Amino acid sequence: MSGVGDLKTVWSNIKEFELHPIREAALKDVRLTLIGATGAGRHTLAEQMRRDPARPDVHTQTPLAILDLESFQDTIKTDLVILMIDATSSDVTRQQSLAQKLRDTGRKVLVLCNKMDLLGDQQVMDQWAPWDVGEILYGSVKDAKFMKYQFVPAVLRLMPDLHLALGRQFPLFRQAVAHQFIGEASFANATYAFSTGLAEIVPVLDLPLNLTDMVILTKSQALLVYRLGLLVGFSLRWQDYITEFGSVIGGGFLWRQLARQLIGLIPMWGIFPKVAIAYAGTFVVGQAVLQWYLTGRQLTRKQLNALYSQALERGKQNAKSLLARIPRPRLGRKKPAELPPTQEITLPVEALSPAVAGLICSQCGRSSAADAIFCQYCGERLDTL
Repeated sequence: MSGVGDLKTVWSNIKEFELHPIREAALKDVRLTLIGATGAGRHTLAEQMRRDPARPDVHTQTPLAILDLESFQDTIKTDLVILMIDATSSDVTRQQSLAQKLRDTGRKVLVLCNKMDLLGDQQVMDQWAPWDVGEILYGSVKDAKFMKYQFVPAVLRLMPDLHLALGRQFPLFRQAVAHQFIGEASFANATYAFSTGLAEIVPVLDLPLNLTDMVILTKSQALLVYRLGLLVGFSLRWQDYITEFGSVIGGGFLWRQLARQLIGLIPMWGIFPKVAIAYAGTFVVGQAVLQWYLTGRQLTRKQLNALYSQALERGKQNAKSLLARIPRPRLGRKKPAELPPTQEITLPVEALSPAVAGLICSQCGRSSAADAIFCQYCGERLDTL
């Protein structure tokens, strides 16, 4: 298995212009605005977004705007407005009016009906459901499941271009964005392995993963490691990732060594394991590094094996999906279209020249060759006069 020295070579191949856009994306300003009446839960939501649910001790002081219903002005620049409503309130006309105003000015709005847990078994009147304000959520900001499975995905959908910066500044979103990055990188590597596998018409059996494949896949994994580091708030300098996390990143080479033994043994059939292993190897690297970032601990060999087995099954499903998209030639040759039957054309005898028409038999009336003496049909002697 390769070590830190190989990682330095990989990182040296990653040009500055390729890392610059990632850094810029991580450093973008994320402007969130929380609006609601007193007691709607604005400050509670702000604290929830600044804290990592998996690590309660991780807390940021990222600034965001917290306003009451009358304080919002059209000049305020914001990427997303979260309008909070106390579900126990009986009158929400002001919130409805503000929501419509925000929509009219082109703002992205997420309406959050908070404190649904306090209603108990009471019948909820969806007095705000008909609002034309985009997405509306019902739940409690103190409910971890609601925040993870409803609130976080909704915000990510409304802010598709700010995921890296959002996770770096607000820990609540980090794990969701991290799993998204790992999934995207794993599928991208699987797709690359699939495309190069198709190009290998005559694979080299002793080197199924050629040098280009290894560089591209390793480079993709290195960029994933860097992106995950930025997401959880680590250093912007890529040099800081080599020595401290070299042993974790180097685990990716283990899977490529395994791939070299399995791939290309049978022409074309080698595509399937190549795609599956490219996906699984990248997935395991991403998860192992994320675990290191979040806990400071490495996964054990047993955990890595279990994780790899699960990832390999996903990789196989991706391989099947990609292979199913290949147009396959039809077996057998297509039967040519039949030509219409030839129609016999009979010209009158008088239209033919004597040389062609020949002699007419007086007995049967059929034409024989011009130099015939007897009729070739009935055998009667022909009149040659």
